Amino acid sequence: MSSMRIRAALAVLAFSSAASAATLQVGPGKTYATPCAAIAAAAAGDTIQVDASGSYNGNTCAWTTDNLTIVGVNGRPKIDLTGVTPAQQKGIFTIGGTASATIDNFELSGAAISAAAGNNGAGIRHQGLNLTVKNCFIHDNQDGILAAPGTPNTGTILIENAEFSSNGAGDGFSHNMYIGDFAQFTLQYSYSHLAKVGHLVKSRAYITQVLYNRLTDETGGTASYEVDIPNAGTAFIIGNLIEQSAATMNPTIMTFGEEGVPSGYDSHLYVVNNTVINDLGSGTFVHNATTTAAALTNNIFYNGGTIDSNASDVLATNFSTGSPMFVDVATYDVHLLSGSPCIDKGTDPGKAGSMSLDPVFEYVQPVSEVARTVVGKAIDIGAYEFGLPDGGAPGDGGAPPGDAGSPPSDSGGPKLDGGPKANDAGFPDGGHRSPRDSGAGEVGAENPGTSASGGCGCVTAGHTGDASLLAALCPGLLGLLLLRRRRVK
Repeated sequence: MSSMRIRAALAVLAFSSAASAATLQVGPGKTYATPCAAIAAAAAGDTIQVDASGSYNGNTCAWTTDNLTIVGVNGRPKIDLTGVTPAQQKGIFTIGGTASATIDNFELSGAAISAAAGNNGAGIRHQGLNLTVKNCFIHDNQDGILAAPGTPNTGTILIENAEFSSNGAGDGFSHNMYIGDFAQFTLQYSYSHLAKVGHLVKSRAYITQVLYNRLTDETGGTASYEVDIPNAGTAFIIGNLIEQSAATMNPTIMTFGEEGVPSGYDSHLYVVNNTVINDLGSGTFVHNATTTAAALTNNIFYNGGTIDSNASDVLATNFSTGSPMFVDVATYDVHLLSGSPCIDKGTDPGKAGSMSLDPVFEYVQPVSEVARTVVGKAIDIGAYEFGLPDGGAPGDGGAPPGDAGSPPSDSGGPKLDGGPKANDAGFPDGGHRSPRDSGAGEVGAENPGTSASGGCGCVTAGHTGDASLLAALCPGLLGLLLLRRRRVK
């Protein structure tokens, strides 16, 4: 068969597949009463529309059907699983095999299993290939999302415009989101806060992109790390508002490679144009445990603590001394006031391979984003550019969308052995060590106020080197779409 005929045949097959995909309706007066009833009846590629007017509490299921899209319509449907065992003792939605899936516009809460079974009931448990989660509110589960691929370094996870709150069993091994060794994980335009002892974001992906989010532990919050990337890999932390609470369970805010760099992983970290608030007043902002120099550029590190634990890292035009002049730090409005020493003081963050590291969006509360462009002579330091017309203050968040309901009780005490959790294939250690452990992989409290700084409170040079030295360290990343424009919804 000629190549032209082959292409024509493939086009016909693709059209036939798209044409055969069905839309299944769920809700009062619809064909299916519950989401899981429709999921059980669906074929690969189908879309399931769930009407928010229905009552779906206690509805939980597992599937291996590929490429399903489950979307809430006419509002945000809620599933509260309090008192009901999750499917396969894993998650409200449990996705297995090689299936890909999209979960759009759901509120998921109350997933819990016993301590003997692992204390890791999840809002979403993904053990398939690709997963997209958007416009969701996932709260008060033992894990918000728990995901591990069937084969390491395969599949992608994309989370965008979503909120995660108050997930965790209180044991330090369960988190707002815990992503296993997928090929790539991207978190963007999202809000993660108030994790119960665990982390706000944890990723073992080979490539991790944390872009334009609000990651805040907040008053009384007991999260440990705000960003944990224990296996290293290639990581981009760009344009985020990040805050550590005074009640944190670990004084390090961002950590990279603290469990070593496994075979097959890269070890490059880029921390660019973030605003990081340390309400603890001590500890470490960035802990790079690898031997590869990280690039920390144009960040605001506010309120005490050691900026960086690795003497080889390259620091350029970071602000760490004095007041950056926020609009209202108490409510997390970290836009800059006129006269801020951070205005027009940033520098070109360079590239990773051929990709620019310039921030192109700003996070807007709640779970949204606006384009960022340079106003004035140079880019501003931090996550927000002074003088943009959006005026989108992060604010204090107020009440989260939807009804938080009754959180599940925290069963079992802390795990002291650090070993794998039951029912947790693909998660080699189960998560975080004991709070404030100063042993291997954890960073103890540092002396407050230590920083390398230049004039006007800005770190103008790193411990060694120049930021341009890192521009060519990741030539294998040419195919990444790091800073993509948001598609029209």
